[in-house]
Amino acid sequence: MYLAASTRCFPDVSFMESLQRLSGLEFSSCEIVVGNRPCDLTPEYILSQPKQAARDCMAFRTIAPSVCFFDIEPDDPDYFNKFEACCELAKQLRVFTISIRSAELGTPYNEEIERLRRANAIGLHMGLLIGLLTQRGRIAESCESIRSLCRSVPELSVTLDPSQFIYNYERPINFDSIIPLVCNVHLRDTTKKAEQVQIGQGTLEYNKLILQLTKNNYRGALCVDLGLLPGISQESELRKMRFLLESLI
Repeated sequence: MYLAASTRCFPDVSFMESLQRLSGLEFSSCEIVVGNRPCDLTPEYILSQPKQAARDCMAFRTIAPSVCFFDIEPDDPDYFNKFEACCELAKQLRVFTISIRSAELGTPYNEEIERLRRANAIGLHMGLLIGLLTQRGRIAESCESIRSLCRSVPELSVTLDPSQFIYNYERPINFDSIIPLVCNVHLRDTTKKAEQVQIGQGTLEYNKLILQLTKNNYRGALCVDLGLLPGISQESELRKMRFLLESLI
């Protein structure tokens, strides 16, 4: 188990600037986000300049990619072409875990199963683990749905975002049943009323979570994934989260 930080922790700067800031905060591992936001590595860039994209990801000696998040909507007409490019990039970077989103609720279940089977087959062919992100409003929002998807798509894994089982629920939802499926973890402090709060003000029990992961021989990343909070220093929040997690692992 090791600590990493998402390149989306600095959403208002470029991808390279985000990497540099995370490195300056003494994170040695990062999650590369492939998407369409200003701070992301765009799939179009990877497709057009794959070697340069890989060099960009390794530009700073003190921080190295350890996981990827392919944040392209499942209904994108060029989804699989972009996904394969992301997988090729991951291979170049010696990254073995890629997270993806599930489709929105209302998408035909069999259609989603076929999409996930195809994505997972591509990943497995390249020696990669594909982790389905837990997220409200999508097919992978409940533990029951996640287990069903993973039964239907052998060797599909899970990227656990515990905040999705706390925010907007009167009481936190128990997610013990999907812990054995986890290949990546996204972390932020959260409450039932706010998806993200300042570090130390949330209700996520980090110690309990890490103990659960340890009991299941989890060796993946604990990926800090913080959005910006109004009037709060992002650098300060990231330092506090790093110190907290390092004290627990």
